[in-house]
Amino acid sequence: MKKLALIGDIVGAVLALFLIFIFRRSSLLLRILLAGGAFVLSHYIFLLISRKKYGKVEKKEQKEKKKGDKSVFREYFELIVETAVFVFFVMTFVVQAFQIPTGSMEPTLLIGDFLLVNKFAYYQPQLSFEKYILPCKKIERHDIVVFKYPKELQKDFVKRVIALEGEKVEIKDKQVYINDNLISEAYKVHSDSRIYSKSDFYHYDGIIRDNFGPVNVPSGHCFVMGDNRDSSSDSRYWGFLPMDYIKGKPWIIYFSYRAENNSHLKTSLRDRLKKFVSFFYKARLGRILKVIE
Repeated sequence: MKKLALIGDIVGAVLALFLIFIFRRSSLLLRILLAGGAFVLSHYIFLLISRKKYGKVEKKEQKEKKKGDKSVFREYFELIVETAVFVFFVMTFVVQAFQIPTGSMEPTLLIGDFLLVNKFAYYQPQLSFEKYILPCKKIERHDIVVFKYPKELQKDFVKRVIALEGEKVEIKDKQVYINDNLISEAYKVHSDSRIYSKSDFYHYDGIIRDNFGPVNVPSGHCFVMGDNRDSSSDSRYWGFLPMDYIKGKPWIIYFSYRAENNSHLKTSLRDRLKKFVSFFYKARLGRILKVIE
């Protein structure tokens, strides 16, 4: 009985995350109510299933059921408040729900992947004892990071760290060199076989895509690129990324479905309902709960 109730709570938490993300542009109160409602509904559905499966309810539960509408309302209210406080805390300080809207990180991250981002991953301890308590690490080459887009700070991007402060970056015919050494990048793909040389003045975007630099990464910054090299807006085009803009490290894919490119821009009620229904028949079950390396 307790196992089914636990499963119900897990399902409710996942639904709460979905609703928080789908209605992320709505008011905080609406998101809390939707998340709390989803959690409560899932909790009681699985509770009813477990009661049917395991027979009669214990005497203590039967007595509580007879206390009246007031106690039932109070029980619901307390559960919603507890859920709202928990979800608000977690989404503010611990993890962030994030959806992959474009193919710039393919094949590592696909359009329609829903991620949980670990906000504590790169937290810089303010007090000496914090480094012994919090699981923090330094940003390293090849790390995938979620950050505030420097040109529009209200937008979040996800890319891979290629070069760190003080390093020299150069791209020659689509190959990346750090401090004049070619680096290994098994994760990257190229969708365009053409290579634009520096003498091709009529294709500036193509030139810096395939031949860039050399440049030195300034202090307090890093150089990031997408794994889908020929279809990524990254440091080649908009410059170095300030380290302070990094919000966290993608941790796990909690859901994935075959989504359209930039589906997050479709925010009408009809589009949201269509998106929610498509979760069921377009789901990529093999990617669910995949840990991101």
